[in-house]
Amino acid sequence: MRASVTLGPLSLILLTGAIASSKPPSIQGAYRLVERDLANGTKQVPPDIVGMITYTSKYRNFNIYWKGADGKPVSISTIASYQLTPKEYRETNIYSVVNDESRGKGPIYDLSTTSAASPVTMKGRRIEMQLPLHDEPKIAFEGNKFTATREGVFVDHWERVP
Repeated sequence: MRASVTLGPLSLILLTGAIASSKPPSIQGAYRLVERDLANGTKQVPPDIVGMITYTSKYRNFNIYWKGADGKPVSISTIASYQLTPKEYRETNIYSVVNDESRGKGPIYDLSTTSAASPVTMKGRRIEMQLPLHDEPKIAFEGNKFTATREGVFVDHWERVP
C-alpha cells in the first residue's frame, strides 16, 4: 500500500507533464573587454581597445573602441532589447551607431526597430549564440566570462565586473 501512495503523485506528474521547466538561462551583468586576439597572432589590450557590455533582464548596451590597422579609430555603440530562452536569442534594435574612420566613413546611425533571432546552444554552463543584428560576432558565455568570435578575424575576451 505504501508504494502505491508514494508512486501515485509521481505518476500523476509524469502523465500530466507538470514538472517545472528549467529556469531560462541568464547572461545578466556588466562585462569589460580584457583583450582581443587577432588572426595574425597580435593581441590588443586597453587602451588600444576598450569595451563594455551590460545585459539587464531585458536590455543590452554595448560600447567598443579600437584602432584600425591604419591607426584610425573605430567605435560601435548599440542599445537593444533582447529575449533569451534555452533555444533562441532574439534581439530588437533600439539605437546603433558605427563610426569607422579607418574606412573613411563618419558615423552611421540606425534607429530602426529591426528584430532578428538566432539559435542558442547550451552545453552545461556554456551558452553559445550568434548575435543576430548588425553583422556581430558569435558569442559564448561560460561562468563570469565570455568570448566574441569573428572567425578568421578576432576573438575578444570579456570578464564580468562587480
